[in-house]
Amino acid sequence: MSDAPTHLRVAICQINPTVGDLDGNVALALEALAEAEDAGADVAVMPEMTITGYPPEDLVLKPGFVADCRASLEKFAAQTGRCAVVIGFADGDADPGRAVQDVAGIDHFNGVWNAVAVCAEGRIFGTYHKRHLPNYDVFDEQRHFRPGDEALALFEIAGVPVGVTLCEDSWIPDGPVTQLARGGARVVLNVNGSPFREGKQAVREQVITDRVLEAGVPVVYANLVGGQDELIFDGGSFVIAEDRDGASVVARCGSFSEGTDVFDIELPPERPTMDTYRTVSVTPAPSAVRTLIPAPMVPTLDPLAERWEALVLATRDYVRKSGFAKVCLGISGGVDSSLTAAIAVDALGRDNVHGILLPSRYSSDHSLDDAHLLAANLGIATSTIPIEPAHAALTEMLVPHVSDGAIEVGDLTDQNLQARIRGVVWMAMSNEHGWLALTAGNKSEAAVGYSTLYGDTAGAYAVIKDVWKLTVYELGRWRNQIAIAETGSPVIPEGVLTKAPSAELRPGQTDDQSLPPYEILDPVLQAYVEDDCTVAEIIAMDIADRDDVERVCRLVDIAEFKRRQTPLGARLTKKAFGRDRRMPIINRYRG
Repeated sequence: MSDAPTHLRVAICQINPTVGDLDGNVALALEALAEAEDAGADVAVMPEMTITGYPPEDLVLKPGFVADCRASLEKFAAQTGRCAVVIGFADGDADPGRAVQDVAGIDHFNGVWNAVAVCAEGRIFGTYHKRHLPNYDVFDEQRHFRPGDEALALFEIAGVPVGVTLCEDSWIPDGPVTQLARGGARVVLNVNGSPFREGKQAVREQVITDRVLEAGVPVVYANLVGGQDELIFDGGSFVIAEDRDGASVVARCGSFSEGTDVFDIELPPERPTMDTYRTVSVTPAPSAVRTLIPAPMVPTLDPLAERWEALVLATRDYVRKSGFAKVCLGISGGVDSSLTAAIAVDALGRDNVHGILLPSRYSSDHSLDDAHLLAANLGIATSTIPIEPAHAALTEMLVPHVSDGAIEVGDLTDQNLQARIRGVVWMAMSNEHGWLALTAGNKSEAAVGYSTLYGDTAGAYAVIKDVWKLTVYELGRWRNQIAIAETGSPVIPEGVLTKAPSAELRPGQTDDQSLPPYEILDPVLQAYVEDDCTVAEIIAMDIADRDDVERVCRLVDIAEFKRRQTPLGARLTKKAFGRDRRMPIINRYRG
């Protein structure tokens, strides 16, 4: 026992794979592995589904995809050396069509596992199949995978018995992490594809703290980074180990950033084993005494910085992984489009963002001035295309076909006509120039349907779709504080943040003519949408009067058909429209 290694040199590789890009993902993994080997790492820990990208969703229902995934893993393994690697992939059954019944008696017709492989010296030493498949929140893994049920095993890496688990396995009390520790593991490597939401980092660290206190061994939590459709993976990998006060974070990597961090982990003393597992010898202990490499300890971000970085990463990855380099969006001088433009510039660079000003007969001079000032502050090119000619022509064309022989100035038809003209124009610019079109609607508007279908909702990606209106203002002020500290000048004009919000689709229009003030609206919406409260429960909270609560909740219900037809956007909150909140369109419940 006295000759047992006291430390393990670990490389946590925060990789940003792309779903389905098997060759590209292998190349990323090999690049990270080279960094780990150069630093003398004993083991490189790569995220869940590194080979496939995560989540692969129904791609794993294609036997050909799973076979190609296995071939890609073998291609990767063949290029490994002394540094062991734990890497995620989709592992297939020889007979993917047969029904398999798990321990709960559930039939699984897909013979595919969410898996990790342990590789070194040009070969695959073994695999581990994820045992606990999440089927809540944004997860749908029971549709795509079958749970692992093989006997647990340890991998001896650099002379250290190591346990390997996958994501949800570490959330289970007395589950695989603790079982592996009872079998003699001195450290557990947990690979993850844990999507971001506000406050998630603290939740993860608490859960792993609970496992460490239960198991008595350090846990390495290696997380994916990058954007995939609505989901954002924020990295923030960490290590938790026991200390005098219980357990604490002893290493933490950066959030929302790729990179390979190599450092030494102190191991607990060997202990008598309570269970016996097969041990696979992977790599021998290094013979030379090494100078210890200290662990990184990157501080966590404050909530607004965290949201901003999430939106920037999500926007960058959605645009680039979709094959685009440049984007366009309408900028009106309002807070939503201003914030969206600022995020796009931080994500893609000013040369890749084009603002389109689409003034109507109702656009105010101050809004146009604010839009021009925003563009100047951001350094982006703009086009100004007045919509009045199209508005007049379409009005004239429609007049013979409306019931009263006139389209009234500022009525609903007139307002939506303008919004749809704008959508047509920026989609035409998208087609002409090869730009991906961004939309700027926020979560409060999406919740109550305060938008025009095929108008301001037109586009490919809704950057702030999961950001409440009050948070839009908070983020705008926060970004200005950063800009002032860096350059002495704000990014978003102050007038944008102080004037009354308005769609400017009729004379003198402001949002609060159609909706309660956002200070009332947002808390009601949060209770109804995110907390699943009934109308009666919200009324009892006394956060708004009965009439406002009933009207707002009714608007949420009847706008479901709109939300189903709008672009996806980054998920930030605990319950975003789309992946999280799935309500029936036809719905007569009024609780």
